[in-house]
Amino acid sequence: MGSGTSPFVGVWGDTSDPKQPSLELKSDGNATGTDGCNRLTGSWKEDGKTIAFGGLASTRMACEGVDTWLANASTARIQEDGKLAVFGQSGDEIGTLAAGR
Repeated sequence: MGSGTSPFVGVWGDTSDPKQPSLELKSDGNATGTDGCNRLTGSWKEDGKTIAFGGLASTRMACEGVDTWLANASTARIQEDGKLAVFGQSGDEIGTLAAGR
């Protein structure tokens, strides 16, 4: 890793509400979070202005009325508005996460 901290490192989403998706990207390449129902764990790697997720694994609880889109994350990038845009395997945007507080 180069000097400085990646702009991706940190918390994305609302961690105060367990029913909302959130993700924590750690500087060691580990990723943890929730899709609003199931816990997620995996890895991530920065490639220029994009990151690639290394297989996010999730618990498999049935969650009525919860859109578990974050579990399908393949890549992500930071948009001009500062949000993290998340893309699925097909390259389509599947959701966004605001920078956490």
